[in-house]
Amino acid sequence: MKLHELRDNPGATPKRTRVGRGPGSGKGKMGGRGIKGQKSRSGVAIKGYEGGQMPLYQRLPKRGFNKPNAKKYAVVNLGLIQKFIDAGKLDAATITEDTLVASGVVRRKLDGVRVLAKGEFTAKATIAVTGASKAAVEAVSKAGGALTVATTEAAAE
Repeated sequence: MKLHELRDNPGATPKRTRVGRGPGSGKGKMGGRGIKGQKSRSGVAIKGYEGGQMPLYQRLPKRGFNKPNAKKYAVVNLGLIQKFIDAGKLDAATITEDTLVASGVVRRKLDGVRVLAKGEFTAKATIAVTGASKAAVEAVSKAGGALTVATTEAAAE
């Protein structure tokens, strides 16, 4: 066998159906699209419709739960607060959510500010925020400061 003798098996590639080419073809006039309507026009696909087969988004398992009233906190790491204190942009004596926003550590408060323990923290600072991780509270107290977490009543005011 030579390269120019290679061929598909007979019937492997059926002839393309030429649609809309007269009544003798069996697919003339409207080309199997029926009369009028969205599906008869070109360039329109009904989204999510998979030709009668169960759509993919319905076949996949649904998991979890999205809480509709979940609180969204602005997150800030201790390392970033330390960097701002070193740069003189933050006063270590009293740090509140408003001073964090004013200095640019946090863009906006959202439902409150939550402090996490990533990074080194050495300043003797008093921090008052809505939330904090246990590790962050320990890191601040280890540095000689205090991290107070506001209760929900105080945060609502």
